[in-house]
Amino acid sequence: MRTILLVSTYDLGRQPFGLASPAAWLGEAGFTVRCLDLALEALDPEAVRAAGLVAFHLPMHAATRLAAREIPRVRALHARAHLCAYGLYAPMNAAHLRGLGVHTVLGAEYEADLVRLARHLAGEDVPAPPAAPGPPTERLEFRVPERGALPALERYARLERGDGRARVVGYTEASRGCRHLCRHCPVVPVYQGRIRIVQREIVLEDVRRQVAAGAEHVTFGDPDFFNGPGHVLPLVRALHAEHPRLTYDVTIKIEHLLRHRQHLPTLRETGCLFVTSAVESVDDRVLALLDKGHTRADFVEAVALLREAGLHFHPTFVAFHPWTTRAGYLELLDNLDELDLVESVAPVQLAIRLLVPAGSRLLDLAEVRDLVEPFDEARLVHPWRHADPGVDRLQREVEAMVAAASARGELRGAVFARARALAEAAAGRHARALAWTARAPRRPPVPFLTEPWYC
Repeated sequence: MRTILLVSTYDLGRQPFGLASPAAWLGEAGFTVRCLDLALEALDPEAVRAAGLVAFHLPMHAATRLAAREIPRVRALHARAHLCAYGLYAPMNAAHLRGLGVHTVLGAEYEADLVRLARHLAGEDVPAPPAAPGPPTERLEFRVPERGALPALERYARLERGDGRARVVGYTEASRGCRHLCRHCPVVPVYQGRIRIVQREIVLEDVRRQVAAGAEHVTFGDPDFFNGPGHVLPLVRALHAEHPRLTYDVTIKIEHLLRHRQHLPTLRETGCLFVTSAVESVDDRVLALLDKGHTRADFVEAVALLREAGLHFHPTFVAFHPWTTRAGYLELLDNLDELDLVESVAPVQLAIRLLVPAGSRLLDLAEVRDLVEPFDEARLVHPWRHADPGVDRLQREVEAMVAAASARGELRGAVFARARALAEAAAGRHARALAWTARAPRRPPVPFLTEPWYC
């Protein structure tokens, strides 16, 4: 029981922090740790058979569905192995995971509990972690992630800046959780408005080692980088002083972009290239239903603030939801065109359909409860159908078009134009020229990561 296998199925095209961080804790506790990233590697039967504990990291919906396919394979290879699932999506899917044969389900603050579990299974006089993880209460003293057992950084998503040279990208976290309670967000049921800070020196050393391994750009994976400005601003100043050529990107809520606008120049001056923000909709009623804390006017103001600060903006959306109309979807696309954001939006964002996972705060809304079907354990969501079948049909058409166009390597502007044509046909509106077409030749390229998925 001294050998542990940590498994990632998908982590947004980045080297999995959710393996590297617990690997450091478990190694420090005297365990032999093997890591497998199934996004890049095949499941290794010998590694499975050698492990007394096999633990799957589940940071998102896609990763959880992929893990559900692999868990039976692991059981077949090593029936006596203790199976564990941990991470943001593990607690909300605990019943389903246990039905697949998972013995222990841990939450989003998993490092110390993984060590306790490993020591317990190894026969040490240590109690097992709680069987039903609740909201995080323990404040962890983080270790520097151990990345040596993972595939090299250059095998993961790259940064494109329009100059023909793709840059190696690292990933780290300065905080976890979020202070806000957006209804559709998977962070909310687990953290319930709490955040956890990763010590500054741990973050700096993690980045230092990734730079030594070739990273030229770093993504900060914090759900909201401005949840704690007093923590992250000194951090990025120190980072820039040590690595003046390193660039980075962050995710910040629209509400925080407006509230902390005075800090946006600091981001640019310390190497930030772009800011991702979950805008979700340009319909104020929908934004209120989602409890986003911003309006369409706030979104427009944030676009101007970021441009003034010299930062690129990467908005994300839930384009299809129960309140989407054919005209409303077309309005979203028109707004992106008018705001000159066509090349700033990853094509997949034009096709995203609202997920209602177990425990979602969306279920607090009577109109959502009346709409959704019973929980589907295979899909890990409450299915729903739009009242207008034409909206569901449009979503399927856009999704298929985006997948095919992305496989061909089509540019964002071309994919956007195709989506607009589909939306105009669905809304019965005559096609018209895009404002983007005239602007594009005069604007510098928008930097983006080659793995465009967001959630």
